[in-house]
Amino acid sequence: MIVGVPKEIKNKENRVSMVVAGVRALTQAGHKVLVQAGAGIGAGISDQEYAAAGATIIDTAKDVFAKADMIVKVKEPLPEEYELLREGQILYTYLHLAAEERLTKALLERKIVGIAYETIQPADMSLPLLAPMSAVAGRMATQIGATYLQKDHGGKGMLLGGVTGVARANVTILGGGVVGVNAAKMAVGLGAKVTILDVNVDRLEYLNDIFGNSIHTLYSNNEQIERSVIESDLVISAILVPGAKAPKLVTRQMVSRMQPGGVIIDVAVDQGGAVETCRPTSHEHPTYSVDNIIHYAVPNMPGAVPRTSTYALTNVTLKYALMLANLGWKEAVSKDQALFKGVNLSHGKLTYRAVADDLGLPYEALKI
Repeated sequence: MIVGVPKEIKNKENRVSMVVAGVRALTQAGHKVLVQAGAGIGAGISDQEYAAAGATIIDTAKDVFAKADMIVKVKEPLPEEYELLREGQILYTYLHLAAEERLTKALLERKIVGIAYETIQPADMSLPLLAPMSAVAGRMATQIGATYLQKDHGGKGMLLGGVTGVARANVTILGGGVVGVNAAKMAVGLGAKVTILDVNVDRLEYLNDIFGNSIHTLYSNNEQIERSVIESDLVISAILVPGAKAPKLVTRQMVSRMQPGGVIIDVAVDQGGAVETCRPTSHEHPTYSVDNIIHYAVPNMPGAVPRTSTYALTNVTLKYALMLANLGWKEAVSKDQALFKGVNLSHGKLTYRAVADDLGLPYEALKI
């Protein structure tokens, strides 16, 4: 199989979908890997390193897309890439289709096979290809929140952990999954007063076990969310419904009652966001203010730490890339149920129910 690795073009997206070890593994298995010139520079990987591992360096994205049987990316295609895709081509990347009707329709029109990292799900219901980037985003969320709470960044001028004799900042984390746990680790480490809300009581018990008295857990309902948000200096939205839009849990009215200079980080924005006042931003222009509350909602947060993120991501994506290349997508997904769940699109059909339901588009079960 010919595997293509184009350069990412999303704003300030410096990750790359393949590291040198991945190129070597694929070429040793008999496949050809095409890497667009400069694709790995942002993550500290040179064209020479790729070439030494067996890759062919291609000057343009157009040529990579034209020659490859499978395109391996980090982020979803942008409009200028839509026309480069062709019928039957495998697109293996983060897609997050539930919040992107235009993208979904474009990919359906191109009749590609869209395999989404974020919906590959083993029997244990984990999301192994989402987890490492969720961990990065969770840790970043606390760091970023601490920065924007500074007065020179428009915040109320608070140190998360306070100092002796001065109150600590209140941090509310909505969702106790991978993002929430990693955000909490950072916030606790910085000395903040941390509250985590979740609807899964077993998860709350687990969080109490691992964090002990260093956090406060609450069952997530509208009343608890409202009280916690209003009292917070920093709110981190870490909500995930696999493959589907995030529910709107934080309303405009709640935001308006926060103290001026507070900060909201919506990590769920790539799935539509769980905060009513949030809209996607970019690394170039990451924040805006609503009711004197700073909102940070960058969909590709891990792109700001591409060296860490690239290696963490490719540690988990390569296994399935090899499977797809070695067996072909049909045989690969028929043999692996986790990979089967990753197929969101196939030859003009929408094959992931949650996406179809959220977008109001026809769903058709995947047939191999």
